[in-house]
Amino acid sequence: MKPITSESLFDLKNVSQPLVHGDRLFYLETRTDKEKNSYLTSAWSLQQKTRERVQWVSEELNPSQLEISPNEKWLSFLSAGEGKKPQVFIMPLEGGGATPITDEKEGVSTYEWTSNGASVYYQTSFKEEEEEDKTDEAESKKFKPKPITKLQYKMDGQGITDIEKTYQVKKLDVASKKDSVILEKDRPFRLQYVSKDESFLLFVDKLDPDNEWVYGASVYEYDIAKEESQLITKDIPKGSFSFEAVNETENVFLFTGNDFSHAFVTLNKVFGWNRKERTFKELSAEDKYVGDVVIGDFQQKTNGFPLVWLTDDTFVYPVTEEGKLQLYKGDTEGNNERVFGKKIHLTDGALIENNKFVVTYSDLNTPSVLAVLDINSGRLEIVYDPNKTFSQEHAYAEIEEFWYKGADDWDIQGWYVSPTDNKKDHPAILYIHGGPQVCYGETFFHEMQQLASEGYGVIMLNPRGGNGYGQEFVASILGDYGNKDYEDLMLGTDHILNDHPEIDQERVFVAGGSYGGFMTNWIVGHTDRFKAGVTQRCISNWLSFYGTSDVGAFFVEFQLKKEVKQAQDLWKMSPLAYATNIKTPLLVIHGEEDLRCPQEQGEQMYTAMKKQGVDTKMVLYPKSSHGLSRAGLPHLRLDRMEEIKSWFKKYN
Repeated sequence: MKPITSESLFDLKNVSQPLVHGDRLFYLETRTDKEKNSYLTSAWSLQQKTRERVQWVSEELNPSQLEISPNEKWLSFLSAGEGKKPQVFIMPLEGGGATPITDEKEGVSTYEWTSNGASVYYQTSFKEEEEEDKTDEAESKKFKPKPITKLQYKMDGQGITDIEKTYQVKKLDVASKKDSVILEKDRPFRLQYVSKDESFLLFVDKLDPDNEWVYGASVYEYDIAKEESQLITKDIPKGSFSFEAVNETENVFLFTGNDFSHAFVTLNKVFGWNRKERTFKELSAEDKYVGDVVIGDFQQKTNGFPLVWLTDDTFVYPVTEEGKLQLYKGDTEGNNERVFGKKIHLTDGALIENNKFVVTYSDLNTPSVLAVLDINSGRLEIVYDPNKTFSQEHAYAEIEEFWYKGADDWDIQGWYVSPTDNKKDHPAILYIHGGPQVCYGETFFHEMQQLASEGYGVIMLNPRGGNGYGQEFVASILGDYGNKDYEDLMLGTDHILNDHPEIDQERVFVAGGSYGGFMTNWIVGHTDRFKAGVTQRCISNWLSFYGTSDVGAFFVEFQLKKEVKQAQDLWKMSPLAYATNIKTPLLVIHGEEDLRCPQEQGEQMYTAMKKQGVDTKMVLYPKSSHGLSRAGLPHLRLDRMEEIKSWFKKYN
């Protein structure tokens, strides 16, 4: 059997965004292209009975947001040609080529079909063009300054956003190609739903557009004729919500969101809005996080399993629970029951009929498959595996799920990835996830597989502060970073070393990114037990993070429960404060366009290591935001892995 390597990234494919039309299942298939150094997507259909596959949209169009028009006449999607902005394309389901129906200079970000399939509502933006003085060529080539006036003026993955733009919802008649402006604002907002009679639409906007220190966003109802908006969730003034689905009679709308009672870490629930009665109430199971926060590094263009109506008063919704994505059935009276709970990571889904779904999923040793799920019987049938040949030829690591006692005798879950070969006296890596309000789980992780193929065991733990274990568990991190969570990680490492005597205890390493980078920095400042460390997209200094991160001011206030005037307290919670204790060799990895944990955070740690005389190295990646390891430029993802392996090999 062949080992899984960094280069295996180019051999693997993932499937996503499944749809149903008659006996055909439509879906997207994405692969990583080495020559083009990008991710390429095509759209396919699969006959449920014959399993015949047909390509509908080529990689040249690289489609996303795949939909079928309500009149079942069109397959639609967003596509951006090379160097162009995304536009809405349609393709006849009876056969024929794909054609664009929009031509927006700033592109289209999202779209919604009308109930009769005759029109599309879509979202775009524009900026007023400044007249250039063509008589002065030298003047026109000068770089322009960027005046900033807003608190939130940048976003990771997007850059500076405080630019004078107008944001619009437009309606386009498919037959005539005529469009009209329906809604316009001077700030970003997000279209989510258009009513069947087109009398109103739903959109997400800031909770208080006039007060930039009010955090959060929620859903507004816009009366198209009256041109008036009203906040649907006004009875939960601090709550953040998003529209998910509406029943056939259009009288109950499902939302996910929370009341912000525990700030950023408040569990998302399902809420039902009765539009006629103007009531808004919680409908999902208590102490469960609704949505998907299971992390991996392989899936592309997945939407997550949706909320789906089964009847006019019952629905299915996803829950992250103990590292798995479970399905629950709920109703408009607030009754709930779990209907699917296998150890897999459902990444997308759509209703076929009754209680049967087409889904895409992953598990620890399954990169991505298309399957049919019957929630009545629990039967899960794979109908297409794009990686079947790869899996037959390559050796996947054995992965063991386990539980142990963390700080305060709390039950903590983890997974141990065994090396695929040379298991006696092997090294191991404690690899800490980001967030921290996410979790490791039953999903494919390319990076962990290749580390195992290099002979490393990988310890993956879900310490307190992560999701999937209830409100108390995730909220315990608030104002207490680097305390009980640190104890959980050390006790989990002890547990694995005790259970796996084949691990060489003198060759245990530590690594992590984002929160995991913070914790890696914290760990090496508080213990010398690890042979070497790798800190990625890290946090080292909460004081500078406050003013430089795209979420810094809110994060420090709500997560750390501190204000910038409490400088001494923030310094005590900063890994940089303990740099004089560090003896562990430390590799620092950072993206140059990371606005979530800005580059200066890694630079401060690197400079501190230099001052300490600790062996260190910093690698900066251009054109790379916070998500480098998951969706960054492929050649840089491979280089990053080689740097990590080389660093550990140096001390192995």
